[in-house]
Amino acid sequence: MTMQLVKGGEAGPAPRIGRRSHRPVRTLSHRLRPGRLTYLTLLAVMFFSAFPLYFSFVVASQDNSALGRIPPPLLPGANLVDNVRRVFDTVPFGAAMVNSVIVAGTITASVVLFSTLAGFAFAKLRFKGRTALLVVVVATMMVPTQLGIVPLYLLMNQFGWTDSLQAVIMPALVNAFGVFFMTQYLREALPTELLEAGRIDGAATHRLFWHVVLPIARPAAAVLGMLTFLTAWNDYFWPLIVLSSPDNYTVQVALSNLRSGYVTDFSLVLTGTLLATLPLLVVFVVLGKQIIGGIMQGAVKG
Repeated sequence: MTMQLVKGGEAGPAPRIGRRSHRPVRTLSHRLRPGRLTYLTLLAVMFFSAFPLYFSFVVASQDNSALGRIPPPLLPGANLVDNVRRVFDTVPFGAAMVNSVIVAGTITASVVLFSTLAGFAFAKLRFKGRTALLVVVVATMMVPTQLGIVPLYLLMNQFGWTDSLQAVIMPALVNAFGVFFMTQYLREALPTELLEAGRIDGAATHRLFWHVVLPIARPAAAVLGMLTFLTAWNDYFWPLIVLSSPDNYTVQVALSNLRSGYVTDFSLVLTGTLLATLPLLVVFVVLGKQIIGGIMQGAVKG
């Protein structure tokens, strides 16, 4: 090894000449920072999530032969207005949309109100049998809906509600999932001290519910309302059984009638599906802020 004299007469190693400095190799993983990778992932998820809706719009604007082309069309056509007109001429789609808005809106308002009331009672009020009753409510979620169809239909027939919207609305005015959902949320999000302060100020239980509980439960109520509206809007099995008059059809039953015939006109079916999706998009836009706020705060904690 080459040696050189340093200060003090001692020999030391000679400096290395001609050696290249070792620089880190910039690979693809180094170039894609975590933030950029996250945005690329979100863009990919958004694309694959929105593409079915876009392709439905493309098919709805074409004729039925468009699906047989290779490759399939990816740009909108000029038949959308004609297909929309044929949807309303084939089935009473306007009445079905109105019926679904009435059914889904009533069920959503009822489930949110009653579930918040029950959740407040189970989470913060003290009464005998509270835990056992909550277990019974949660246990009903394990019973398949199909097991209650026959007795439920007989009950609706006894009331004289068959072939009417009451038969679709009444059995769904409250559900076990909503009660459990609001119970878990209010148990963590609603401070007991706040309720005690309200009672000290002389507020009754019903006043505490309207002025204290409801404002705190708003994010979770928006999430529950969105899920309930989706479920009620997309319900097909029970309305198909209990409704027989075309004027009382909900939108899902009306969509099933668009497929009648020897040859299914997919452009007609997807036009109806696109129209039926529009109210869901409107509801999501209206409740979007509350839904995101509920998710960020943790709608169900613990």
